[in-house]
Amino acid sequence: MKRRDAKHFRYVLFLWLAAGAAAQSPRGMDELKKSLDEVARTGSVMVDGDVCQRITTERAKEYMVKKDPRDRWIDGDNFDVNAEPYIQTKKTLMRLARLVDFPCDVNLWMPLDNIAGQVQVVIRNVNEMSQFWRFGQLHQPMPPEMKQVLASGERLAVIRRPGMVSVLAPVRNSLGDTVGLLEVVAQMTPDAHENVK
Repeated sequence: MKRRDAKHFRYVLFLWLAAGAAAQSPRGMDELKKSLDEVARTGSVMVDGDVCQRITTERAKEYMVKKDPRDRWIDGDNFDVNAEPYIQTKKTLMRLARLVDFPCDVNLWMPLDNIAGQVQVVIRNVNEMSQFWRFGQLHQPMPPEMKQVLASGERLAVIRRPGMVSVLAPVRNSLGDTVGLLEVVAQMTPDAHENVK
C-alpha cells in the first residue's frame, strides 16, 4: 500500500470510529437517565422475582454466614447457583441491556434473607459496571438507595460517581412483593477497561 493510500485509509478509519463512538454515546446526563429509566421500567416487568429467588443455592446461603480463621474465603469459595434460574435471568438481563445503543449493564441485586441488612450482587454483566459493587465482596451492607427502592417499590436514579448513572428498579415475585433490585447502569464516556477487575 502506498504511503498516501495508507494515510487516507487511517483518516477514513478515524472518521468511521469517531462517528461510531458519537452514535453510541448519549448526548447528555438527562438523556442517559431517561434511556436507563426506560430499560429499568421494562426490566421490572420482564424479570421474574420467583425465578430470581431460586438462583442462590441453600448450600451457598449456609456458607455465607460461616467464619473460619484458617480460611478467610470460605464463603466465596463455596458459593454456587442453581443453573436453570441463573441462566434464564442472566439472558434476560443481557437482552435488556441491548435496548439502548450504548454500553449498558443490567445487574441483579438480592437482599439476603439469612443476614440482616446485607445485599448481594447475584448477577453482574458484560461491562462489569456498577456504582455499588465492592471488589472481592460476596455480600455487603445494603446502600440506603437500595433500601428506599425495596421499601417504596419505585425506580430511583443514582449518581455516586462522576459521569456514571444507575437506575435502581424493583424486582417483584408473583405475590407482588419486592424481592430484589435491578441496577441499570452506564457511563457518559464508556471505558471498556475501567470496570473490569
